[in-house]
Amino acid sequence: MTGRHSGAAARIREVAPEMQWTHCSIHREALAVKKMPDDLKSVLDSAVNFIKARPMNARLFHVLCEEMGSEHVQLLLHTEVRWLSRGKVLSRLFELHKEVQMFLQDTNFLLSDIFEDTVWLSQQAYLSDIFSRLNMLNLRLQRLSINVFDVQDKINALLKKLELFEIKVKTGDVSAFPALESFLSDNELTLDDGVKKNIAAHLVSLREQFSDYFPVTHIAKASSWIRNPFSIDTPQMAFANLTLGEQESLIELSCNETLKAAFRKQTLLDFWIKQHNEYPVLSDKAIRILLPFATTYLCEKGFSSLVVIKTKYRSKVDAEPNLRLKLTSIDPDITGLCLQRHAHPSH
Repeated sequence: MTGRHSGAAARIREVAPEMQWTHCSIHREALAVKKMPDDLKSVLDSAVNFIKARPMNARLFHVLCEEMGSEHVQLLLHTEVRWLSRGKVLSRLFELHKEVQMFLQDTNFLLSDIFEDTVWLSQQAYLSDIFSRLNMLNLRLQRLSINVFDVQDKINALLKKLELFEIKVKTGDVSAFPALESFLSDNELTLDDGVKKNIAAHLVSLREQFSDYFPVTHIAKASSWIRNPFSIDTPQMAFANLTLGEQESLIELSCNETLKAAFRKQTLLDFWIKQHNEYPVLSDKAIRILLPFATTYLCEKGFSSLVVIKTKYRSKVDAEPNLRLKLTSIDPDITGLCLQRHAHPSH
């Protein structure tokens, strides 16, 4: 897709030389959180697969959970395709860890003793918490009107939170991880030093992964004037990727109090589109940065809608009319449409 010679991006650039492309931020987030401790991952996979891969085991586990009054009665299988899968699997497995431990003991599973190990369960509780937080980040990236600046803000916030969590964990404070805190409190335990080191190491690894997948580019630094043209000062303009004429136009714009008041009431993209008549060059540069989709959320939303529409019970091949209705952002005036129609009462 992105090959420099024969990929889709290269071929489009032949027709539109000023074309820009970006890697979906949601996909990058999924890649950044993919790494897990190998020893813990292998046990989790083995236990879940042992129960889910055999229909008899799944049914027996279902009965056991019902008898114990559990809120959920099934484990979840992880799939790399679904962005939120890993966090949900970990949360469900920790929630049912007592039921899993009893079931594995009854079936003489080789790794059943691990589910009695409080050190191992502490790490599992931590992973459940941290991946729940990462799932929240993923959901915040799934918006209609998100741009590259919004993405970078959320990633920067996460990096600072991870650094804060690392500092707190090193002092034994696990208040950032409610499942882990509850597990330690219920069992009257303190955080094991080995677990403390593993958690700190994983938090450092996450920060490194996010920094690699979301680097602060020169373009982002040089485009700070787009985010708030009224806060940039003259020395900062020297570092912006603007010509002298463009810098003069930016100074004129930044001193316009009427535009400053309007800036607070509009989205970033709407503001720069409206400046095209008076400041065409600045407007074009800003739109070129803001317009590209930061994620493939709209495509994924379309696929999800199509799955719902095109069921096996539907014989019609063409789904376009229904898909347009499903994806449109226009709210139909049902009351007004009904008033325009004259009912035909039965005689």
